[in-house]
Amino acid sequence: MILTSLSDLKGFMSKMVDQKKYRIEIPKGKRKERLDIYLVSVIENATRSKIQKLIEAQLVKVNGEFVKSSYMVLPNDLIEATIPISPRPDEIEAEEIPLDIIFEDSFLLVVNKPAGMVAHPAYANYTGTLVNALLHHSQKLSKSNEPERPGIVHRIDKGTSGLLVIAKDEWTHAKLAEQFSRHSIEREYWAVAWGKFKEKKGTIDSNIARSKSDRKKFTSVKSEGKTAVTYYEVIKEYDFTSLVKINLKTGRTHQIRVHLSSIGHPIFGDPTYGGRNILFGSTLPKMKSRVENLLSVMPRQALHAKTLGFIHPQTKEFVKFESELPEDITTLLEKL
Repeated sequence: MILTSLSDLKGFMSKMVDQKKYRIEIPKGKRKERLDIYLVSVIENATRSKIQKLIEAQLVKVNGEFVKSSYMVLPNDLIEATIPISPRPDEIEAEEIPLDIIFEDSFLLVVNKPAGMVAHPAYANYTGTLVNALLHHSQKLSKSNEPERPGIVHRIDKGTSGLLVIAKDEWTHAKLAEQFSRHSIEREYWAVAWGKFKEKKGTIDSNIARSKSDRKKFTSVKSEGKTAVTYYEVIKEYDFTSLVKINLKTGRTHQIRVHLSSIGHPIFGDPTYGGRNILFGSTLPKMKSRVENLLSVMPRQALHAKTLGFIHPQTKEFVKFESELPEDITTLLEKL
């Protein structure tokens, strides 16, 4: 079920079997930011449209009062939010959600995933995912994974946009998975990162492990965790940010976000790894208001999976696909 209107949401609330409550105290020094944008950055699996519907349904309070989505969050504010959680369905439902299909044949398809869409159903997020859309589009998807992940060979983060390859049968799935395992898949990402890099081209080689202080996050470590290697090259510099091209040798969870943050250049807008703080250019005139304006068009990490290349399992030919930068990143670059 997709909640598309306020009446849908209120009807769902009347039958709600589960909910999650948030109590968020805004720390001192926090710059002003719209309530809906701020909540997207701190609440897991949230999108701006969903948050706006919750605020409209009076499920969010600030300092004990109902406010609008445009309310500017201030230091010491207390936000209380009630998030309805869909019960786990017996079966994953097909949903008529538009897909940006770059390529499709009898064996696989390549899709351009928008930012904000989760790859497959999981706790508190059983609808509106890429899998729900795929089930409506095709009756033929690989069953190599758990029932919640038909066809899914690899994933990119909810807040990351870009290319994914989907397998339609188990043999194709296995052959694609082998290429990912051998790290022979060609993947190129573009990102807007904070600051200007001393080295315009380089390699980040450090292990990645789950954070001991926050199990939802990952961190760069020396000896523990899994090997991770990221190659980067600066494409263009701006006043206080850089447009960077990134290639992966390995594909760990949050790898690009963790690695860039570990060298002091987090991805602009990244709510988890420091991308929503002013890290460079603080001496520029009216910097605070300028960053607030830029973050308003980029409520997620400015990261896009731009290129995907692999050996087609059936034809044995190397195929390569590219996608244009999405509107939010192009708008950000224009403003920069």
